[in-house]
Amino acid sequence: MSLSGLFLITFLAVHLTVNMTMLWGPEAYNRAAHFMATNPLIRVMEPILALGFIFHIVYAFILEINNYFARGKVRYDKEVRGHTSTWASRNMIWLGLMVLVFLVIHLANFFWKVKFGELPEVTYGTETMHDTYALVVGMFQQWLWVDVLYVVGAIALGLHLHHAFWSSFQTLGWSNEKWRKRLSVIGDIYAVVVSVGFAFLPIYFYLIK
Repeated sequence: MSLSGLFLITFLAVHLTVNMTMLWGPEAYNRAAHFMATNPLIRVMEPILALGFIFHIVYAFILEINNYFARGKVRYDKEVRGHTSTWASRNMIWLGLMVLVFLVIHLANFFWKVKFGELPEVTYGTETMHDTYALVVGMFQQWLWVDVLYVVGAIALGLHLHHAFWSSFQTLGWSNEKWRKRLSVIGDIYAVVVSVGFAFLPIYFYLIK
């Protein structure tokens, strides 16, 4: 669970970096998206990434069911739970479900259309590629519900990462009393950057651009 989580955390950093190129205009984003779609290494990584998501989701449900029966169906005392865990750690499965719903809609709205749809093409110099920028920005500017969904999904993702980052290292035995606080701070910074980054783009293109 920790290894698949760290793998997906790395992917999120790459994905956000590519998304932020939209702020530099259509050519920058279209070239970045074209590189991600045609680079041989990235194409090899796509099925591995899909398997990583599937494994992480399925194993999360298995762990949740096992933990439920291991507790004997008895809820922990509220006061004790409040001192030993955070809200995010107690609700990882629900935050994960929210992220999963967001992921499915994201794949349907963008990935599926980019991969299998008939998008208009643009030419920069001697290279011709899909106008992915027009698809993404057009949807952000046209549909308010898409923007709201992305903001809510980004918040849920940030809360999920708040617990997931440091706990992944702890599960692997790469944390101790000294590094626990450091990893927690690094994880919180990463969670905020990812959450704000993914939420900023739909707000920017709907309200400002």
